[in-house]
Amino acid sequence: MTIIVTGAAGFIGMHVAAALLARGERVVGIDNFTPYYSVALKQARVAHLAATGGDAFTFADVDFGDADALAAALADVAVDRIVHLGAQPGVRYSLENPAAYVHSNIAGHVNILELARHRGVRHLVYASSSSVYGMRSDTPFRVADRADTPISLYAATKRADELMSETYAHLFRLPQTGLRFFTVYGPWGRPDMAVWKFTEAVLQGRPIDVYNHGDMLRDFTFIDDIVNGVVLALDQPPVDDGREKPGGFSTPHRLYNIGNNRPEQLTALIREIEAACGRQAGINLLPMQDGDVYQTFADIDDIARDLGFAPTTPLSVGIPAFVDWYRNDWLATPTHQ
Repeated sequence: MTIIVTGAAGFIGMHVAAALLARGERVVGIDNFTPYYSVALKQARVAHLAATGGDAFTFADVDFGDADALAAALADVAVDRIVHLGAQPGVRYSLENPAAYVHSNIAGHVNILELARHRGVRHLVYASSSSVYGMRSDTPFRVADRADTPISLYAATKRADELMSETYAHLFRLPQTGLRFFTVYGPWGRPDMAVWKFTEAVLQGRPIDVYNHGDMLRDFTFIDDIVNGVVLALDQPPVDDGREKPGGFSTPHRLYNIGNNRPEQLTALIREIEAACGRQAGINLLPMQDGDVYQTFADIDDIARDLGFAPTTPLSVGIPAFVDWYRNDWLATPTHQ
C-alpha cells in the first residue's frame, strides 16, 4: 500500500516524503510546479526524493485542483493514507490572485476528500495554518479558540478546509487530522519566507525590509520538528468513539497546532541570521502589510498530550542549519538562479 503526499515539490511536502521513504514506506508524490516561487527549486526537491527514495518513490505531475486529472493519475494506485500538504500558499499573494486560492485550496481540498472517501483511506492528514486565528491579541493560540475572523483570503480558505473536512468526517466517518502550522523554516525552505529572504539579502549585502518596524512575533518552527509532528499524527489516526476531540468535533476528526511554542521577535531572528552569516544586516523599517498578523504563538498542549509531540530546535540551532544549507548546498547548485 502507498502513502500519497501532495505538495511533494514543496518545502514541507519534500521533507515529509523523505522521512516516510527513510522508514521504508512507498510514497507517491503529487505536485504541478506552479510558478509562485522558483520552479527550479521545486524540481530540485523532487530530484532529491527520486535520488534518495529509489523505486519506493514515484511522482505524478498533476494538478489536484483538477478532479479528472487527479483521478486519472492515481487510477492504478492502491492508496492507504494521504498527507495533503499541497496548497496555494502566501498571505500577500492572495490579494493579487484570489482565483488561485479557490482552485487549489478549496476545489483541491474537496478533490482530496473525495479521493480519500472513495478509496477508503485509513487516515487523511492535511495542512491548515496558524493564519486561521486572525489578528488575535490573546496568546497563546489554542485550538479551542474561535477561528472565524480571518484577515486574508488564504486564511479563509484554510478555515474552510477544516470545516469541509469536518463535513466528510461526519457524513462518511473519514478519519482526519488537520495541522495548523506555525512559521516553518529550515533547509530546502521557501524563498518567499522571511528566513530565506533575509539570509539572501544579508549575504548579498542588500538591505532587508522589516515590517511593522520590527515589532512582530512569530512562533518559528524548524522543519525537523514539523516533520516529526506530521508523522506522529499520521501514525495515530483519531478514533471514531463519539468523544470530543481537539477542534471541538466528536467525529473521527481533530485539529492540532504544530509550532515551536516559543514566539520570537523579528529582531531576534535577524540577529541569529547576522551571526550565522557573519555579516550585519541593513534594515528598511516599514509599516505593517495588509493581511499580516502581529503575532503567532502556538499552544501545543493537545498535540503533546495526544501524540507526544515535543519540538526541540531553537532559532540558535535552526538558523545556522538553514544558512549552512543555503551557502554550501543551494548556492553550489546550477539551478539556484
